[in-house]
Amino acid sequence: MLSELSEVGIAAGSAVVLLYQGWALWLAAEMPRLEPTTADGGPGSFPRVSVVIAARDEELDLPQTLETALAQEYPDFEVVVVEGGSTDGTKAVIDARAPRVRRVEEPPLPAGWVGKSWACWTGARATDGEWILFLDADVRLHPAALRTAVAWAEREGAALASCASEIEMVGFWERTVLPFYIQMVLTYFRAPHVNRATSRAAMANGQFCLVRRSVYESLGGHEAIRSHLLEDVALARRFKSTGRTIRVAFAPHLVRTRMYRDRGEMFEGIRKTVYGTEFSATRQVGFLAGLVGMFWLPLAVLPLGLASGDYLVTAFGALLAFALFAKHVVFARAVGAPAAYGLLYPLAVGFYIVAILSSLRRGIGGGTVSWKRRTYPIRP
Repeated sequence: MLSELSEVGIAAGSAVVLLYQGWALWLAAEMPRLEPTTADGGPGSFPRVSVVIAARDEELDLPQTLETALAQEYPDFEVVVVEGGSTDGTKAVIDARAPRVRRVEEPPLPAGWVGKSWACWTGARATDGEWILFLDADVRLHPAALRTAVAWAEREGAALASCASEIEMVGFWERTVLPFYIQMVLTYFRAPHVNRATSRAAMANGQFCLVRRSVYESLGGHEAIRSHLLEDVALARRFKSTGRTIRVAFAPHLVRTRMYRDRGEMFEGIRKTVYGTEFSATRQVGFLAGLVGMFWLPLAVLPLGLASGDYLVTAFGALLAFALFAKHVVFARAVGAPAAYGLLYPLAVGFYIVAILSSLRRGIGGGTVSWKRRTYPIRP
C-alpha cells in the first residue's frame, strides 16, 4: 500500500489531468462551424476579393489549389500567385492558367523578413481587392468558400476571418500525430475564445486568412510582423490587440488541405511551430513538462496501483487510462482520422517531445530554423 500522502497527491494530480481532458473536449464542442451558403444579395453584396497565394516549390499541390480557387461561385475576385524562386515546375503551373491567374515574381528576400510574410506582403501590394484572402498553395476550396467566408466576415463585422480546414491524413504517421497536433493548437490558443471581444486569445490559420484591406494596411500588414515565422498568429494578435474584431471557425466542408507529405516534412513543420524564430528555454521546458505530466505520467498510475496493491490508486489509474484513451479516440474521429489511431496517442506525444527536444538543442546552441529551403536565425 502507498502512503496516505501519496494517495492524496495522486488523487489531486488525477483531478487536474481529468479537468484538462474535459476542457479540451469542451473547447472542441465550443468551436463554431462554418458551412457552405447559397448566393444571395445583388451585385453590391459582393465586394472585390484578391486571392493571394505564396508558392515556392509547389508544383504538386498548386494545380488543385488554383483550379478550386478559379471555380469559386463569386462574381468579383482575382487570383495572384507570388512565385518565390521555385526550382520545380511551379512557374509553368501558374502560367498555364494565365490570364485567369496572375504570376508575381517575388523580389529578393530583404534582411529581417521571413519568406512567407514577404510573399504575402508582395502579393497584397500587387492587388486591389477590398478583401484579401491569403491562401496556402496546398488548400482546396469548396465552390462556395469565398462567398461564405466574405458574407460571414461582413455579417460579424470582422476585420480578419480565418477558417480551420479539414486536414487530409494519409498513412500511419499523419493519422497518429496530426489529431494530437490539432488538439494542441485548439487548447494552446483557446481557439473558440478568439471570437470573444473580452478574451485576449488571438490566432488565425494561415492556410485560409481573410482580411479587410483597409484595416490590414492601417496596421502595417505583413511588414509589421515581418520577422515572425508564425505569421498568421502574429497577424491575428496585432489585429486583436488594436481592438479589431477577428473570427475563427472550423470549416471542414469549405476548406481542405494535406499539410505534410511525409514524416520528415511533418517533423520539420511541427518543430517550426513549436517556437518559430523566438526561443525561450523556460517556455520549452514548461511545454515539455506539461506533455509528460498530462499525457504520459497518468498512464503510470494504473501499473503503480496494481504493483502496490493499493485499490484506491488502481481505481484512479483505471479512470485516467480510460479517460485519456477514450478522449483521444473521440478526438481522432472528430478530425477525420480512423478512431483506432486515438489509441496511439502516447506515440504522438513522443513525436512532439522529440520535436521539442530538438528545438531546445537548436535554441540553446544558437542554431537556425529551416523551412522551404530558407533558414532563419533563432533569437531569444
